[in-house]
Amino acid sequence: MTHDLLTTLRPLLAAEASAEAHATGTEPGDLEQAVWLRLLERLAGDGPPSDPPVWLRKAVRAEARRTRRTTRRERPYDGDPADDTDRGPEQLALAAARHRALREAVHRLPGRCSGLLQALLSPRDLTYREIAGELGISQGSLGPERSRCLGCLRRLLAPEVAAREVRG
Repeated sequence: MTHDLLTTLRPLLAAEASAEAHATGTEPGDLEQAVWLRLLERLAGDGPPSDPPVWLRKAVRAEARRTRRTTRRERPYDGDPADDTDRGPEQLALAAARHRALREAVHRLPGRCSGLLQALLSPRDLTYREIAGELGISQGSLGPERSRCLGCLRRLLAPEVAAREVRG
């Protein structure tokens, strides 16, 4: 029954979606998918519509209206929000404060973690071999040690980050 219904409605849906899609600024296939989803939800809940072609036409038009509303509300960004090439004084001050907070947290870490993460954050851009030599540990243990230290740093910073978000 369901398979027959889908097979019967496929050409009608393709035609209706193609007719409505251009006015919405979307692809006909996207409208078709949305209507198929509505139909499958309907079949699972209320069963098949009493007049499937009429239901399908109404569903296509409803999806087209929803798509037009969504398109009107959505506005593209003027620029890439992650683009920080044009950083003003505010962004520079915030970045400096974040770096300062990170370095202070690294200094508070226990054991060898402080030295290891300071070496990793070093502006000298040290290799693992150089870091292992400076700290007197094997290069093979550097990765697991780094993971453990980053976990400590996350736990140390979690309350501070949560406290800042609450105030902001």
